[in-house]
Amino acid sequence: MADYEVLKTINSPKDVKDLSFMALNELCEEMRSAVLNRVSRIGGHVGPNLGVIELTVALHYVFNSPVDKMVWDVSHQSYPHKMLTGRAAGFYDETKFSEISGYTAPQESEHDIFTVGHTSTSVSLAAGLAKARDFKGEKHNVIAIIGDGSLSGGEAFEGLDNAGDFKSNFIVIVNDNEMSIAENYGGLYGNLSKLRETKGAAQDNYFKALGFDYRYVEEGNDVVKLITELMKVKDIDHPVVVHIHTLKGNGYRPAEENKEAFHWSLPFDVESGKLLPFNGGESYGSIVADYLENRVRQDKSLAVVNAGTPGAVCMRDFRSRHPDNFFDVGIAEEHLIAFISGMAKSGLKPVGLFFGGFIQRTYDQLSQDLCLNKSPAVIVLENCGITGMDVTHLSIFDIAMISSIPNLVGLAPSCKSEAIRMLDWAFAQKDFPVVIRTPADISQNLIYEPKQDIELNKFEMLKKGSKVALLGLGNFLKLAEDTAELLKEKGIEATIINPRFTTALDEDMLSSLVENHNIVVTLEDGVLAGGFGEKVAAFYGDKPVKVYNFGAYKEFTDRVPVAELLERYELTPAQIVRKIM
Repeated sequence: MADYEVLKTINSPKDVKDLSFMALNELCEEMRSAVLNRVSRIGGHVGPNLGVIELTVALHYVFNSPVDKMVWDVSHQSYPHKMLTGRAAGFYDETKFSEISGYTAPQESEHDIFTVGHTSTSVSLAAGLAKARDFKGEKHNVIAIIGDGSLSGGEAFEGLDNAGDFKSNFIVIVNDNEMSIAENYGGLYGNLSKLRETKGAAQDNYFKALGFDYRYVEEGNDVVKLITELMKVKDIDHPVVVHIHTLKGNGYRPAEENKEAFHWSLPFDVESGKLLPFNGGESYGSIVADYLENRVRQDKSLAVVNAGTPGAVCMRDFRSRHPDNFFDVGIAEEHLIAFISGMAKSGLKPVGLFFGGFIQRTYDQLSQDLCLNKSPAVIVLENCGITGMDVTHLSIFDIAMISSIPNLVGLAPSCKSEAIRMLDWAFAQKDFPVVIRTPADISQNLIYEPKQDIELNKFEMLKKGSKVALLGLGNFLKLAEDTAELLKEKGIEATIINPRFTTALDEDMLSSLVENHNIVVTLEDGVLAGGFGEKVAAFYGDKPVKVYNFGAYKEFTDRVPVAELLERYELTPAQIVRKIM
């Protein structure tokens, strides 16, 4: 690894401006080494950041952050920006890794304007900044940096369509590395390809059609050429797109050769590019992938649909083996929902696969395009529940969101065998759309086989007791079991119930508990507000039963260890028993 002699002298963007062009190139190499130093040890976004190092250096050389405003789309390519804005030690000093997040974060620096972790948002956010600047009579540059697949999202089009009509300074940097997280999909990327082939001279030009001035830079990883081109648009008085052609993973051969795998990576050996040993093994993602692999061999009407994240949902092998049954719609989650609704109406059996928190972008499409039409599509959410992830990637709000939409049936499996049975049930029915929520943590799996067939809105009673009933939803059925063991030590034989359904109640079973239960406890691996437990509490509102709801608080958490969150939310067996007693 490098000694970081130049990088250690950079405490703010103004230090970049004092460097010679030779020193700038050395700085870029040191930053590349620093990115690899961090991501190889703790994981993170590799290719996106390696590809924009020269661009980031050029931006901070030319513009005057934080007076000039830079908005990074998704911000998974903001590591170099962080290095140049006082946070470089978080990349070369292992003791400081935990001090910075993997995304832009205003609490870290005045140079980060927004907390951003979802795609296609930068142009809209920056457009708001530009209009506010004009409204207040201020003078500075506003720059939106977008690319790495983000152009395919509907919000990106909406932002560009609006901003193309501006009559003042607005700069959009399109980082075109010929990739999304995986391959690019969609007609827009055909136009980008044509623009690259013609060095920006093609008559068909998406950006000009929307009202933008347009510049093309072929050598998007040449810091000096980038500085030259950016100087030409600094303080411009109208909207302009600077389309730069970069190499994803630039400067690190394994990332250049395997761009999809190195978009984001677990810790790896820098020299070989091979992943370091880790406790991987089976996950709910691999369980779903195996299920779909078996199903497609018997049912050619199966259509597996994903929005640009096949690696995150274990679909790379399926994609290569069954290209006619796999559809990547690009990073466009809203479109995916309407797309599978149309497929279901036409007799196919579509399943939409989502990384948990990304479903939040689709509320209106779920409501209007899917559920209002009762299209019997299947949706699988993966990696849900209370985790120690970045604040932008939390997956605890889905139960409350899905429960508010009519005609939508939500299921939460407690174990592998139940997940498979729920998939069978969801594909077999033809009356409504189904969402199956799978947790991030498979280690909480129960070793048991559900005995009761799945029946719409019917819970399963695993053990009949008295005084206390424990309803453990999905992954938290194991927590109910552990809590029951502690209660047994205190002379209480608790009833244990597997609710299975997140969107409705088994009122018959809940009513039957009133006769010999004083307390009903709900346990859910998601936010309490608007969630499953609140529905149970409302049901018992006029009945002589005390209800305790245990789950996550309505808050944004950022990289907080799971054990700490469970203590905070009183989600340990000892804490639950203490409250019951």
